Amino acid sequence: MQIVIAILIGLGLTQLANLSTTVYLHRCLAHKAVQLHPALGSIFKVFLWMSTGICARQWAAVHRKHHACTDTSEDPHSPARLGWVRVQLTNAVLYRRSARDPRTTERYAKDIPVTRADRLLLNRGIIGLGLGIAILVVLLGWGPGLIAAGVHTVGYIGLGGSVNGVAHTFGRRPFDNSATNVVWLAWLTCGEGYHNNHHAAPTSARFARRWHDFDLGWWFISAASRLGLAKVRHADVDALAARASASARA
Repeated sequence: MQIVIAILIGLGLTQLANLSTTVYLHRCLAHKAVQLHPALGSIFKVFLWMSTGICARQWAAVHRKHHACTDTSEDPHSPARLGWVRVQLTNAVLYRRSARDPRTTERYAKDIPVTRADRLLLNRGIIGLGLGIAILVVLLGWGPGLIAAGVHTVGYIGLGGSVNGVAHTFGRRPFDNSATNVVWLAWLTCGEGYHNNHHAAPTSARFARRWHDFDLGWWFISAASRLGLAKVRHADVDALAARASASARA
């Protein structure tokens, strides 16, 4: 029974990390599609530090580089160049390679400040991961705690690889870009599977186009907005995509 509970906790942590990634790192920090209340943003940032070891500024820089250089030799994780299997299996390695290059953050994250907390603690991912695992071990015990951490790690890295690999290879392309919409992946990644929509309208806080499409990240942002904890910049994929298309033709 303890093992089952540990697995469920690990899967739950993965979904919380996916929600934090799509809302805070992706839609807020990288694309500024939504502005979060500072307290809410800090909660997401610290949780990601403890659950993934991610440096938020580096993640945003790598993702912005991906958009700026999609499917070119400069794209950090392009299935068109590397093959989707390699991206699926080594996405975390490809991300770290680009993140560790100081030129990436210097060019693509100039607008994101480095805070004192970042310099002292939050840029040290190994400390965050160690603390997160220690908390699981204290709460669940050695065996279940490590199982929960392992399930979460495999789930988060695997789904992140799928967004960059599967969702640039298989699925539907309603808009003219190399990304794809993969519905089952959207369900598992809080809306990230609507990747073709996102590449068509990067500054939209909403990735889904229809009200019944499962975009948990957008539903969270919408609820936070009603509570005064978020301010949405854009939320209409079709309008933004049409505007971008018209601008490209002009």
